[in-house]
Amino acid sequence: MAYKYLVIVESPAKAKTIEKYLGRNYKVVASVGHIRDLPKSKMGIDVENNYEPHYISIRGKGDVIKGLRSAAKKAEKVFLASDPDREGEAIAWHLAFLLGLDLKDKNRVVFNEITKDAVKAAFKEPRTIDLDLVDAQQARRILDRLVGYSISPILWRKVKKGLSAGRVQSIALKIIIDREREIRNFEPEEYWSLDGNFQKVKKKFKASFWGVDGKKKKLSNAQNVKEVTDRLDGKDFEVTKVEKKERKRQAAAPFTTSSLQQEAARKLNFRTRKTMMVAQQLYEGIALGKSGTVGLITYMRTDSKRISDTAKVEVTEFIETTYGKEFVANQNKATKNTQGAQDAHEAIRPTSTLRTPEEMAKYLDKDQLKLYTLIWSRFVASQMTPAIFDTMKVTLMQNNVIFIANGSKVKFKGFMQVYVEGSDSGKEEKDNILPDLVEGDIVQSVDIEPKQHFTQPPARFNEATLIKTLEENGVGRPSTYAPTLETIQKRYYVKLAQKRFEPTELGEIVNTLIEEFFPQIIDIHFTAEMENSLDAIGEGKEEWVKVIDQFYRPFEKELISAEEKIEKIQIKDEPAGFDCELCGSPMVIKLGRYGKFYACSNFPECRNTKAIVKEIGVACPSCHEGQIIERKSKKNRIFYGCNRYPECEFVSWDKPVGRNCPKCEHFLVEKKVKGGKQVVCPNGDYEEAVQK
Repeated sequence: MAYKYLVIVESPAKAKTIEKYLGRNYKVVASVGHIRDLPKSKMGIDVENNYEPHYISIRGKGDVIKGLRSAAKKAEKVFLASDPDREGEAIAWHLAFLLGLDLKDKNRVVFNEITKDAVKAAFKEPRTIDLDLVDAQQARRILDRLVGYSISPILWRKVKKGLSAGRVQSIALKIIIDREREIRNFEPEEYWSLDGNFQKVKKKFKASFWGVDGKKKKLSNAQNVKEVTDRLDGKDFEVTKVEKKERKRQAAAPFTTSSLQQEAARKLNFRTRKTMMVAQQLYEGIALGKSGTVGLITYMRTDSKRISDTAKVEVTEFIETTYGKEFVANQNKATKNTQGAQDAHEAIRPTSTLRTPEEMAKYLDKDQLKLYTLIWSRFVASQMTPAIFDTMKVTLMQNNVIFIANGSKVKFKGFMQVYVEGSDSGKEEKDNILPDLVEGDIVQSVDIEPKQHFTQPPARFNEATLIKTLEENGVGRPSTYAPTLETIQKRYYVKLAQKRFEPTELGEIVNTLIEEFFPQIIDIHFTAEMENSLDAIGEGKEEWVKVIDQFYRPFEKELISAEEKIEKIQIKDEPAGFDCELCGSPMVIKLGRYGKFYACSNFPECRNTKAIVKEIGVACPSCHEGQIIERKSKKNRIFYGCNRYPECEFVSWDKPVGRNCPKCEHFLVEKKVKGGKQVVCPNGDYEEAVQK
């Protein structure tokens, strides 16, 4: 026999990594994800028989299942080493069923990181399949199926084919639409600022108006500003108060799934799906030359901020050796988890701090290196001392008009030696240093400039801020965020405009119906409580059938009511304003699965359709006859092309501006740069700032 033990994991990459650690007595194969699931063609839940699920083998997995059964027959023992979460536990349970394994047998192996030591240690202590975790996963799957397969058919019949509803996706859609309503109803308020440049013996600094007669004053209009400036007489201001303090800034905790997704979006411009895909690669293993294949990070689906004692010891020694003892944080430092966190496994961290990004660079591609650097830096910084700032607050006064200047200087960098949250890792924080000032000093105003402002509406959600909001409200879990965001875009309930979510007309129609007829589904408090109930099932504190039944009985009544009361909604076609070039009938704007498009009103006799394109008002720099239009690639990335395509094949990823470079005559483009936009020559001969 070639092997004694069979090990089953989910992915081929993970199988390849683990097989190298276990030796020739072990054969490691992959199930390639789930192998059994509820049928796609019907509900698959027996509501009258304790919500019994009807599982079937997933279509296309026949050969995989046949191979697993064949391999299992040749082995003395089978180990199930799927991922260490509820989903992984359920996969192990389904495998045990298909292979006829005894559920009392200790054949379940879990590890939080794919390193030689962790894997070998896990195989020394196999356990039985945790049926409570299986029940928790099953309960979530059944709940989602009951909601999705009950509401979706109603939406198909009453609104449009191809629509869907789900517990978490409906909440996400409601959050986006509630924000849009805030923006629509927002009424801007006028306010003014009064900022001045001051100097003491040619040393300049800035200060801002605070108040008058010892009280803070709000400048609501030009008259308020005039009342203040009329009191000013001359350039001399007296320093009436100087406050000097020391301020500490603590390092952020190591990453959880949601904080990694948010920070990767901010710093690396990664979409949520991309972050998780690259993290999966780092977790499953990277070939490190002679060292073989090694998992570089711990499991990436977690809501815990906890780290192991072994990891703490290693990172502490690394910090002391690399940066000095004064950078090592107090070892009693505790990190609190978010309320409701499952804490099933550690935070996301490097499997070894000693594998620095610099050393790993030659083994990783560009995206892997960026994400690994982010994870490594955040983890190391989390175990370092706080940054210390010397701060200075100076009060200036003339005729009881008060201006305040604030300054700060980094006294000790601490964790900022490695990582600064929300900006580039290791980037210097700019000091704002004030001149040496003492009470009684006289300083001169160079200029004092009033500026009018208007309050701005709240910003639309991007992927990072939406995930943060879902997490703060206890909606969803680490594994659900990425698929939820994908679904609401795929159904065209929302669209991304400048990387921010805008609800579509279709999304608003669906949300209105769910708000009216299924209020529980979009009740954030109710959904958060349901998540807590699912966690309680996983901990063996709740019985899954009871939890499902408590939800379904009132939901069933809502379904009956909705079926009777929802009127069929006709989404009206908008006139396009031009006629069909094939038959002469008016063209209309229709709403399709992937958004709006032009179609002939004489359908089905005439099937002429056209994509809706956006002209940018620039002549094609290639053929000079066509107009440049905004297009989208298959990966939803915007690019610019000629409307005479395919006669003219001009394409540019950057937006042409309709002018040529004064140096080389190449067409100029508008490029996004940090802090705004810039007009540049693609040949590198010219650049200019874009006026805001």
